[in-house]
Amino acid sequence: MYAMLIGVAALWGAATGLLVPRAAYRFSVEPEDAWRDTCPAGHALTGPGRGWLGSTRCTTCAEVGAAIAVHTATGPGAAQPEPDAEADPETDTGTVTATDAAGTTPRGGGPRYAPSLLVPVASTLGCAAVAATTGARPELAVWLLLAPVAVLLAAIDRRVHRLPDELTLPAAGAAAALLGIAVLLPEHGGSWLSALLGGAALGAFYFLLFLINPTGMGFGDVKLALSLGVALGWYGWAVVFAGGFAGFLFGAAYGLALMIMRGAGRKTGIPFGPFMIAGALVGIFLGGLTA
Repeated sequence: MYAMLIGVAALWGAATGLLVPRAAYRFSVEPEDAWRDTCPAGHALTGPGRGWLGSTRCTTCAEVGAAIAVHTATGPGAAQPEPDAEADPETDTGTVTATDAAGTTPRGGGPRYAPSLLVPVASTLGCAAVAATTGARPELAVWLLLAPVAVLLAAIDRRVHRLPDELTLPAAGAAAALLGIAVLLPEHGGSWLSALLGGAALGAFYFLLFLINPTGMGFGDVKLALSLGVALGWYGWAVVFAGGFAGFLFGAAYGLALMIMRGAGRKTGIPFGPFMIAGALVGIFLGGLTA
């Protein structure tokens, strides 16, 4: 039964992780810009939810690229189209494009909106680890439901250094509401009141950091701290401290590595959201094991 629980959680992580890259591509815009409705080549996104779900490759790009390949392969004396070495920074590096009468169209199946392997692998391992440490307690369902949002936020922040309000604020409300339901079920391992206080405390702490150094701490991090504090607070104040400290530790280690390997300065901006989420994950591991 225990192994089956971990397996189901891993499958959930893999399935939801496959949906993240396309959504991350659409959300990865500047605050004043609208969500993306086209692929990097300018083709309208298609699929359920106006393109929120589906493949990480553009269908139109793939069809046009296939047509060009057939034409150049079968046409008498046809020459291969000249590749354009420019790759869109928001797609996989190394994407090659070719130009036809309709404009610039990618070859090789079209550009990927985001790396399609790392995200599902990370989501799968994270969900499996949460299931292994939490067990069959009611809060496991809450962690699994929140996991895709956390992975999506980490992917967006890594790409454009921002955490959209459309995700951070609903995540905080959902975490509080779902844990409010979990506390009504038998064999739960936490406290709803502690979760609410944890969210308020961690959010207030990050807000203080934002006031002290607005250029070093984004307000999106403050909003993300609300939901992470709720999740960590479920298991008590020790877990809130451990998860919060782990996030700063991961961020500091990454910043130090950048300084050593790439010569980055102390004021070089880094996306802090992924490290906050990773630290919260460590805290949930500890809370699940000790609950």
